Amino acid sequence: MHTAPAPLVDRLGRVHTDLRVSLTDRCNLRCTYCMPAEGLDWLPRAELLTDAEVVRLVRIAVRRLGIASVRLTGGEPLLRRGLPALVGELTGLGVELSLTTNGIGLARMAGALAAAGLRRVNVSLDTLRRDRYQEITRRDRIADVLAGLAAARAAGLAPVKINTVPVRGVNDDELLDLVEFAAEHGYRLRFIESMPLDAQGAWDRSSMITADELLAVLGTRHRLIPVPRGPLGAGRGTPPAEEFRIAGTDTVLGVIASVTRPFCGTCDRVRLTADGQLRNCLFATEESDLRALLRGGAEDAEIERAWRRTIARKGPGHAIDSADFVRPARPMSAIGG
Repeated sequence: MHTAPAPLVDRLGRVHTDLRVSLTDRCNLRCTYCMPAEGLDWLPRAELLTDAEVVRLVRIAVRRLGIASVRLTGGEPLLRRGLPALVGELTGLGVELSLTTNGIGLARMAGALAAAGLRRVNVSLDTLRRDRYQEITRRDRIADVLAGLAAARAAGLAPVKINTVPVRGVNDDELLDLVEFAAEHGYRLRFIESMPLDAQGAWDRSSMITADELLAVLGTRHRLIPVPRGPLGAGRGTPPAEEFRIAGTDTVLGVIASVTRPFCGTCDRVRLTADGQLRNCLFATEESDLRALLRGGAEDAEIERAWRRTIARKGPGHAIDSADFVRPARPMSAIGG
C-alpha cells in the first residue's frame, strides 16, 4: 500500500506543494525591466540540468516530498530543446503542469505541449501597442505573442492567463485597455506589482504601481467584486492573486501585490534553477546545490534530506518594502518566475 509522503514543511509550519522549475536562463527578449540590451552571460550548457536530471528531481519532489504542482519557467522555457517530450515525462509523474512564457514560439508549440499534458499557460504581456512593446522588449514581436495566446486557447490550455506588470510612465495608461482585451478574448488577466529582480539593479519603488492605485484606476470603469480566496485544493495553499469579478460579467482578473500586500505567510512555493540550485524563496540569498548531489551519485534519500533542510531554513518573508531588504544575487531571468 502506497503511503503519502511526509509534507515539505518549514519552521513556520508552511507546507510546500508548488515547485517552480527553470529550464533555461536564456531569453529571446531584452525587456528593459529585466536585463540590459546586450543580454547577460548565459549559463554554459554543461551546467544546465539535463532532461533526465529534471525528471529525477521532480520525481523525488512528487513521490517523497508531496509536491502537487509544477510550473516550468525560464528565462524563456520555450527555448528548451525537446520541450514537449520533457512535458510528457513530467506529466507522467502525475503532477499538474503549467508553464510561464513570453509567448514567442507559443503559436508553433501550443498544440504539442497540450497533447503532451500541459494544463495551463501564463503569458507575459505588458502592452497592446506594437511600438511600446518594441520599446519595452527591444524586439518587434507582439504579433507573435498575440498569435501565441490565440493558439494556446485553441489548444485547450485553460485558463490562458496574461501577466502584466504595470509601471508608472510606461504602460499605466493601458490598464483599462488590457482588461477589455482580456475580457473580449476570454483570457485571465493578472496585474503583478513590479519587484526588484532586474539584472541592472535599477528597480525604483516610486515607479511601481501599487495594488491600491491599480484597483482605483480599474474602479473608474468597472465595479469589482472580490472573489473569495479559497485554498487551491489537493493539500495546496492559497493562491497569491487577489481575484475580482467585474460586476455583470464572468470576467475575473487578479492582482498580485507581492510588495505592498505580501503573501509570504501562506507561501507554498519552492524554486529550482536551471543549473540545479534549490531556492526556498524567490528572494533567497542562499541556495542548495542539488546538481552536485545528482552528479556525485547521491541516492534519492540524500537528495530528499537536502531538500528538507533547505526548506526548514526558509525565513518568514522577503521584506521588499522595508529597510532590511537584501536583493538576491541572481536576477529574475536566472531564478525562474
